[in-house]
Amino acid sequence: MLAKLTSKNQLTLPKSITQNLGSVEYFEVTVQNGQIILTPVRIQRADAVRAKLASLNLNEEDIANAVTWARQP
Repeated sequence: MLAKLTSKNQLTLPKSITQNLGSVEYFEVTVQNGQIILTPVRIQRADAVRAKLASLNLNEEDIANAVTWARQP
């Protein structure tokens, strides 16, 4: 399957490929042995992170303590 690189450095992925991935907006792009590797990345929105923290009963003080602990030498 071919994909054409435009003069603006844009690449359109074939629909048959993207349909297999689901709803992906972002890709991690790497080059390995002369090949371009696209890895789907699902970005979590801040609201999802806040909801997860709330479900774990974590508050701002808990987060601050965790960051302090993680930054210890």
